[in-house]
Amino acid sequence: MAARGKSGQRIEPSFGASDSDDDDWRVEASDRVSGGARRPARGKSGAGKRKTGGKRGGRRGSSSGGGFFGLVRRFAYWCVVLGIWGAIGVGGLVLYYGARMPSATSWSIPDRPPNVKILSVSGDIIANRGATGGEALSLENMSPYIPQAVIAIEDRRFYSHFGVDPLGLARAMLTNLTTGRMVQGGSTLTQQLAKNLFLSPERTLERKVQEVLLAFWLEQKYSKDQILAMYLNRVFFGSNAYGVEAASRRYFNKSARDVNLGEAAVLAGLLKAPSRLSPARDPEAAEERAQVVLGAMREEGFVTDAEIKTAMSQAPTKAKSFWSGAEHYVADMVMDQLPGMIGEINQDLVIDTTIDLTLERKAEEAISATLDAEGRKLNASQAALVSIDGTGAIRALVGGRDYAESQFDRASKAKRQPGSAFKPFVYAAALEIGRTPMSVRNDAPVRIGNWTPENYDQKYRGEVTLADALANSLNTIAAELVMEVGPQNVVKLAHRLGIDSEMQANASIALGTSEVSLVELTSSYAPFMNGGFKATPHVIRRISTADGTVLYENTYDNPPRVLDPAIVSEMNQMMVRVLTDGTGKKARIKGWEAAGKTGTTQSFRDALFVGYTSNLTTGVWFGNDDGKSMKKVTGGGLPAKAWHEYMAAAHEGLSPSPLFGTTGVQPVFDQGGAVAGSGTLPDGFATANPDAFPEPPASVDGTAAIEQVRPANEESAGPIPPAGVGETTGATRRTTLFDLLTGG
Repeated sequence: MAARGKSGQRIEPSFGASDSDDDDWRVEASDRVSGGARRPARGKSGAGKRKTGGKRGGRRGSSSGGGFFGLVRRFAYWCVVLGIWGAIGVGGLVLYYGARMPSATSWSIPDRPPNVKILSVSGDIIANRGATGGEALSLENMSPYIPQAVIAIEDRRFYSHFGVDPLGLARAMLTNLTTGRMVQGGSTLTQQLAKNLFLSPERTLERKVQEVLLAFWLEQKYSKDQILAMYLNRVFFGSNAYGVEAASRRYFNKSARDVNLGEAAVLAGLLKAPSRLSPARDPEAAEERAQVVLGAMREEGFVTDAEIKTAMSQAPTKAKSFWSGAEHYVADMVMDQLPGMIGEINQDLVIDTTIDLTLERKAEEAISATLDAEGRKLNASQAALVSIDGTGAIRALVGGRDYAESQFDRASKAKRQPGSAFKPFVYAAALEIGRTPMSVRNDAPVRIGNWTPENYDQKYRGEVTLADALANSLNTIAAELVMEVGPQNVVKLAHRLGIDSEMQANASIALGTSEVSLVELTSSYAPFMNGGFKATPHVIRRISTADGTVLYENTYDNPPRVLDPAIVSEMNQMMVRVLTDGTGKKARIKGWEAAGKTGTTQSFRDALFVGYTSNLTTGVWFGNDDGKSMKKVTGGGLPAKAWHEYMAAAHEGLSPSPLFGTTGVQPVFDQGGAVAGSGTLPDGFATANPDAFPEPPASVDGTAAIEQVRPANEESAGPIPPAGVGETTGATRRTTLFDLLTGG
């Protein structure tokens, strides 16, 4: 209604700019309610209203949602909303995938695969064997540079996060988005450990959620140092090396205890791509990555600029493509023997061996030096060496030229004809039936059935003593002695002394046609060195658990006697002459009395020298894996040279001592033995039936097969063989007093 003034005049409400806002909105509201009767008035003042409204609207927008701050508030609001929904979603995923996992009360750290630590006689580590390739070390026992390098490059906030590092994850995501490719990972060391311990390597959402849950569990259950130690002892470093100890020995041939700064950087750098960055595959790439690790260590304050400069000045590490060093042949031998001694390996073991690492290094050097000097020229590509003491303990073993190139052990696993290196067993058997070093035999053409052995030089010397015949490796005399003794008796003696391989009891065994390993051949010479006792070859002395419990021990301190001391004395006197006057002159050691025997197989395929001092018995073999012939390499050549190099080095600083039974002993004449030509033969060997004496491949020093095994009807430029052993060619032989005294 209209108000009235004092004079009674009607006053109409005004909608001008001077009216208050409240009046303005009241009228407008009444207009909307009353309908069309007031619409003209509203329209009349519409222009002013819009103008005023526009002005007021601007003010209200700046204070209730418009402008920059409004955008910020709206952004924050939606972030909160999305965050809540995201948390709900993530929580749902965690609950879902967590429900698919076993109960946390049943979680436990899986046992690390058992490691076998193999030690030398001095306690030095020869090798580690097992699925990991190395033992576990505590943080205190490994080089401090290793954990520092790994933390610097893999997880800088390791000691401050709770298993998951949101800042590191965000940084990695930003870096990857910026570069357009995966250059950084956001997983912490704890997450990586959880994945390595419990999960498969596949990249799925479920695995990632489980990884996070397990990381939380690890952080709650173990200390940071424990987690870091578990990680460093289990992470893969390439080349079948799990853990820092295995990797350090694999790439640097040293313990992780002794790793320097540059080497620690290489190890830490491997974690990004163990195969691609391996120093065995690409040393330059490994070095480049190591430089990045060193830079990260400097940023974290772990090292100084001076230390960085020293590390960067070192030459890049170049590791071989496989484990290197002859000691790994020993480690393989140990692992082959373990199951037969203790059964299944289900815990960490410590193996004490008989190996002297100093001798092992000298043996490897002798083999390598000889092959490098003359191997290519003489077509000899491989070699092996085994050295044992009087008890049969293997002190050094080299199974080939380079373990990194070939892991086949030619010392213990390869069986080859020993050639004339087998003759000492023939002569020892002859001494056992009454022959002596001074017994005389006739070096002349001989035929046994269809088999006709010849000497290396195709010459015949007539009457010779057994000592001369052995020194000069006369094949005819060895064949005659086999027929006198009986092949089966020679085989029995060889088995008694230590040959385990099956041998054929035929006439040609005199020339070493039955195959044996270098280890068993060498150990069978040891009774000549130790006075007649069996020397069972062995490399394992003791097997213990990690806590010191002894599972196996054998000292081989009560060996059986296999040769009479008198026989040993006579054999030593004869075999000393092999080095002083015979085929083994290149093996002589200054100041030491040594004995031995050379051996060469048909067509120069194999060459051997087995010899001994009062300290060690050592056997050496040279040849080719494919059986190809060498260029006239005999046992008195490369094998004797390598034997000399090794034994001279092995005896440095030791006081020389004589061989058993070689001093103060007078020669003994034959008591009742027959000189070849008397026709006296053991029963069953006086026949010329070819079927009684098969023709196996013969093996004599340096003689080709056609010269060693010649059928009786084959024409020869030399003397025609007689019909049988002991028969002469018709010449009249004069009987002397010496013949009467010796029974000849």
